[in-house]
Amino acid sequence: MTSQYNSSREIVFVLHGLNLTQTNRHIYLVFTLILYLFTIFLNLALVVTIFLKEMLRTPMYLFLCNLCFNGIIGASAFYPKILHDILFDSHVITYSGCMTQIFFIFLYVHCEFTNLTVMAYDRYVAICKPLHYHSIMTIRKVWRLILLTWFLSWMECIIGCVLLVRLPLCGVDIDKLYCSNWVVVKLSCVDTSLNNLYGLILTFLNFSQAIIILISYVNIVKASLRSQAGMRKFMQTCLPHMITLANCSISVFFDSMYAHYGSNNSLLALRNIMAVEFLVLPPLVNPIIYGMNLNQIRKTVKTFFKRRVVALMPLVSLSFHQLEFQK
Repeated sequence: MTSQYNSSREIVFVLHGLNLTQTNRHIYLVFTLILYLFTIFLNLALVVTIFLKEMLRTPMYLFLCNLCFNGIIGASAFYPKILHDILFDSHVITYSGCMTQIFFIFLYVHCEFTNLTVMAYDRYVAICKPLHYHSIMTIRKVWRLILLTWFLSWMECIIGCVLLVRLPLCGVDIDKLYCSNWVVVKLSCVDTSLNNLYGLILTFLNFSQAIIILISYVNIVKASLRSQAGMRKFMQTCLPHMITLANCSISVFFDSMYAHYGSNNSLLALRNIMAVEFLVLPPLVNPIIYGMNLNQIRKTVKTFFKRRVVALMPLVSLSFHQLEFQK
């Protein structure tokens, strides 16, 4: 007979995703730490660059700043726990820790899709209605859309987590590198129809967002083909957006399908890749592809680093002369 865990304070989940030997543990630790720090650095660099340069505080760059800030949340919801598990050979997580991780991963995913939808609307207005762009996309409207993005995402996460914590659990084994909503739902002892219904509602909302983005880009492509300037603007701002959307959508879809229908007997490496791809690649790739394609950001970052190098040159030269004098 399956035992029921009545008190959340007694529950400690066991994660079964990690399978490291003592020889490769330190390699994974160093690689994961570098990846995390590099991801945070890239996103912070873009956020700081946009806020420091007044000329970059336009709708497109503010939405991009929001996307990068959300990437920091997604990366920070995943990396610290996996680094702890690799370093201390730990494969457990408390109930509160698990719920916290679920909430912030939930928040990251829904905010990513909502923000991409808002960005698609912004690009639609910029390319299809260029003469009315500044009158439609005012700074006040931009901040309202950003706040709406976070408000909707927080509400979706709060409702999902409230539905999750009410469930009594009959197991503690999580066949994954981290906690996720559906994996914990499957550990429940009772009927989960309400959770399944809410999952369908969220799926419908995400599908509706995908339809809005698709319609926007059909109109954007039509408008871009009319002029060389429109095509150039499409390549610089819309193509990175499409890459981000495709990457996030495909990875979340496969992870969701595996959580619902996947077999525990499949290859561990494949399961881990499917589980973490949407948490690792978008936060890392977004600032790179946007930084490379948006001229203003690229020029600003280059200027910033050139100034820092010039400022450090006298100090380096002084240190060199001091060493020569000591010899």
